Amino acid sequence: MICPLEGFLVTIRSLRYAMTLGFTAFALCATATAADTLPAVPGEVTFSRDIAPILQRSCQNCHQPDSVAPMSLLTYQQVRPWAKSIKTRTMIRDKAGVMPPYYLEKNIGIQHFKNDPSLSDLELAKIAKWADNGAPEGNPADLPAAKELGGNSHWTAGTPDLIIPSPWITVKAGAPDWWGELASAPTGLTEDRWVKSVEIREENDVQSGSDGGRKTVGSRYIFHHMIWTTHVPGQEASVDDFSEGSSGTWPVHEVGRNADIFPDSAGKLLRKGAEVVFTSSHLHSNGHDTKSRLLYGFTFFPKGYQPEFRYGRRALGNGVDIDILGGQGEQRLDAYQVLEQPTKITSYEPHMHAPGVRMCFEAIWGYNVQTLNCTGYDHNWVRAYEYEDDYAPLLPKGTILHIIGYFDQSGKNKNVPDPRNWSGSGNRSITNMFIDLGQGVNMTDEQFEKEMANRRAKLHLRPNDVVIGCPLCNGEPIKPRQRPMAAPASTGTGAGQE
Repeated sequence: MICPLEGFLVTIRSLRYAMTLGFTAFALCATATAADTLPAVPGEVTFSRDIAPILQRSCQNCHQPDSVAPMSLLTYQQVRPWAKSIKTRTMIRDKAGVMPPYYLEKNIGIQHFKNDPSLSDLELAKIAKWADNGAPEGNPADLPAAKELGGNSHWTAGTPDLIIPSPWITVKAGAPDWWGELASAPTGLTEDRWVKSVEIREENDVQSGSDGGRKTVGSRYIFHHMIWTTHVPGQEASVDDFSEGSSGTWPVHEVGRNADIFPDSAGKLLRKGAEVVFTSSHLHSNGHDTKSRLLYGFTFFPKGYQPEFRYGRRALGNGVDIDILGGQGEQRLDAYQVLEQPTKITSYEPHMHAPGVRMCFEAIWGYNVQTLNCTGYDHNWVRAYEYEDDYAPLLPKGTILHIIGYFDQSGKNKNVPDPRNWSGSGNRSITNMFIDLGQGVNMTDEQFEKEMANRRAKLHLRPNDVVIGCPLCNGEPIKPRQRPMAAPASTGTGAGQE
């Protein structure tokens, strides 16, 4: 059995042996290949040559003036005092508190994601060696070209074609959590447009680096999440039919969440005359009197674009039977969903509340149980994980999706205000949610077979190659069932006829 470090493609030389294992060995195999030690880095590691490129790619989006981070990490003079802290925070890897805040566990499941800012083992090793050896600057001539900055007004998915603001709202420093609906905002569109990306960011009057904020959830922002949709007044809304007044569900905004860039084959429709409807806001105080609103930045596909696939609703979670005991760590919840159509999972997005520390995502097809991904979780900074197109889970009808949530209501979890308290389901941060908010597209049988054929060709798959997230990719396509042909009608000229 060969298990590459990325945990994606596993080659089985003995199909009989694979059947005996029931394919469950693949998750164990990925775990066994986890690197417990960092690779050796030869020679001197300097800021200018080795560390600055890492900061540009993975840190400076936030660590720049007038942005969300408490310090800028642009120059050697700015970075040098934080060298030891940078080593400590990056080495957390996939747990709450890691920098950059991206919690993907790299020893199991799919490892191909869009806009992944996480650090490789080699990058971690360079940071550690640099910090441990006095954080030398090196030759400034080795510095990469400066990165384009934009502060808190920077749009990571590109300059939007349309920006829609929510109403302003003020939350006092010590106010309790609030949730509810805000007044809708018209888009002003005079024609239908297909959306390529949507990015939502909070704009508020909290100064970057301000002291006195909450040490748990919400040290800067007051919006924890916003459930929203679009709707044309006077038209009946539908989550499935593009001819009606909505384009299905839109990704939920969450604090710290990255932009959503939709696949070229599956844009989302924003109708002319539509409004952005802010159906459910969850706000919490951040320790400052704060005036805030959300800005919705839409970029569009060219006019005339038409999608190949339609988005499908994913109802994977437990919103009722949540029982988190006070003072205890290592608590677990499970939730399941059966896919009613062939589906391509385009993103995975854990959503829990303060006690949540980890979630795993599985696909069950017959006796084939595959762990698609496991991630840490931090209620302060939520992430969506968008799969690269050729590695997104491609699952047949009847697949059981399974999420496993891990909760820590002990004093070890600094996000929990009072670990003595029991908590159940609810909207407030001191209560709990357990949901996968990821996106996916539904397919016909023909589209599903075509997509699998394309993947086999692109990834050069052989019959004994097993692809995590595509349980049928290692064989020939399953042909649709054919009706038996009817017996031909008698012509009256056969044997025995007079």
